[in-house]
Amino acid sequence: MEEAEEILNESFLKVFQHLDRYDITQPFKAWLRTIVVNTAISYYRKNQKFHGEIGLDNIQEPSFDESVIDQISAEEILALVQQLKPIYRTVFTMHVVDGYQLREIADTLNFNEATVRSHFARARTRLQELIKQSYPFFSEGETDQKFK
Repeated sequence: MEEAEEILNESFLKVFQHLDRYDITQPFKAWLRTIVVNTAISYYRKNQKFHGEIGLDNIQEPSFDESVIDQISAEEILALVQQLKPIYRTVFTMHVVDGYQLREIADTLNFNEATVRSHFARARTRLQELIKQSYPFFSEGETDQKFK
């Protein structure tokens, strides 16, 4: 409980110290949430509360029927890609559309390669969810092949 209070106090201190940086055209709640989350992450890194690494090598890749993509127009796919978070959209587009390797994307964006792999995997998973939501007439049994 002390840690949570310390993180919250530090977060509010940062909010008040950087209130001049707040963009009034954006929701205050989102800005505050970002500060609190980043403060919590920094706190746990600083205090070494997070031990171990999350290995992406052992993560099972999501499966998806590639024939589904053949039945959706390019405009529809682009509209779905536009719904991704900006970083996911950037990584996905650089890899799939522009043909960059994940290592090249990591270098270009100044990210760790594991982070880029994670963003790409999450983008694919989210796109699959969006396709299933937008096109429910595709049967569940058709999702046995990998979508890359």
